[in-house]
Amino acid sequence: MRYLFFVLIVFGTATLTAGLGTAAMAQDPAALLQKVRTKLDQVNDYKAVGVMKTNVSFLKVPEANVNVYFKKPDKLKIYNEKGISLVPKGAVTISLNNLLKGDYTVLDAGTDTAGGRSVRVVKLLPKDESADLVLSTLYIDEPRLLIMKAKTTTRDNGSYEVDLFYGKYLAYALPDRVLFIFNIKDYKLPKGITFDYDDGSQKKPAGPVNAKGRVELSYSSYIINKGISDDQFK
Repeated sequence: MRYLFFVLIVFGTATLTAGLGTAAMAQDPAALLQKVRTKLDQVNDYKAVGVMKTNVSFLKVPEANVNVYFKKPDKLKIYNEKGISLVPKGAVTISLNNLLKGDYTVLDAGTDTAGGRSVRVVKLLPKDESADLVLSTLYIDEPRLLIMKAKTTTRDNGSYEVDLFYGKYLAYALPDRVLFIFNIKDYKLPKGITFDYDDGSQKKPAGPVNAKGRVELSYSSYIINKGISDDQFK
């Protein structure tokens, strides 16, 4: 009986220790977010070359070569050989720096999968009640400190989802491919820009309320931290 009692104590202690170890492995979500910020902060500027594909049901938009310029803290410019850029106005920018620079209440939302990997889910609630961003949910690859997906709801520009795929530049947290998914009903054409509509009319069809549009950017190369003039963003 004494031997059995000893075994039960040892087994119970081991189980408790294992449980505490598992809990300790789960980082505080705010601390995890700060590590992701730190990784992103190593990029002061970049020029990226890529291809933009746009899939909006009522528009005929050709595939286009683009140059994307970024400079801290929040300068971003897309130059399209066709003269137009259709990344939704309120979407999370190509670099996630703009999303992460705010002051948030950070909540742990458990785990999920994204891009075929297990991820931590973190929700961001802005402390500024007048901020355009209402809620953002980040799906973070914890070992690599990479944001695999972001779902964002704004006050004025609808809701957006961004999927990010990494390759050659993952050490800088820069994706090889970015996919924006947005609600067509929230989409607004840039001022002064017109396109050929699929039905040849001059009116944008209403379409299904839940219809989705997609903009995909695939990058072939980045030039990182070589300096970019502010004139590039005018």
